[in-house]
Amino acid sequence: MYVLTVDQRHSRRDVDRVGDLLSDLGDRPLLRPFERTAGDEVQAVDRDPAMVVDLALDLVRRGHWSVGIGVGAVEEPLPEQTRAGRGPAFEAARTAVERAKKMPVAVAVEAADNDASLDADAALMLVAMLVSRRSAQGHAAVALMARGLTQAEAASELGISKQAVSQRLAAAGWQAEMAGRRLTERLLRRADR
Repeated sequence: MYVLTVDQRHSRRDVDRVGDLLSDLGDRPLLRPFERTAGDEVQAVDRDPAMVVDLALDLVRRGHWSVGIGVGAVEEPLPEQTRAGRGPAFEAARTAVERAKKMPVAVAVEAADNDASLDADAALMLVAMLVSRRSAQGHAAVALMARGLTQAEAASELGISKQAVSQRLAAAGWQAEMAGRRLTERLLRRADR
């Protein structure tokens, strides 16, 4: 099981972004949806490592969040409210988010298996670094590809040539991101064994 604990960065000097985040992520099909746990922090639970990676990278792209992913068991049955959950994955997520606050790209993974945890953490950090350094144009091109558009369709929507889309995707590291996502998903799955 995967628990995401997400804390707003620099919240004392910034507006409260939690309400907007909860609205934006409210339609994600999670086992337990994001819910405010305290002040500027939210938490969610899911079984799908692909969803967890997608959420973590979405939060990195937004730029205002520290993301901790805890991997492991949770006490079942899970309570209806996310914040009432308990178990090693919740504890690991707390440790991870505290560590994420000190990291350059503000993501961290914690699991009981230290080697598996370090591997998943390293893979996620590398992909997150790629995403965090991407230009707005690169994000726009990647978002269209993620929706399933072809490069020609993305070019039409962006009002640029297919070659320009190809160049934006290359500069954005789109293929490296896709490979890194798959690797991170596999490593998260391994950490949850």
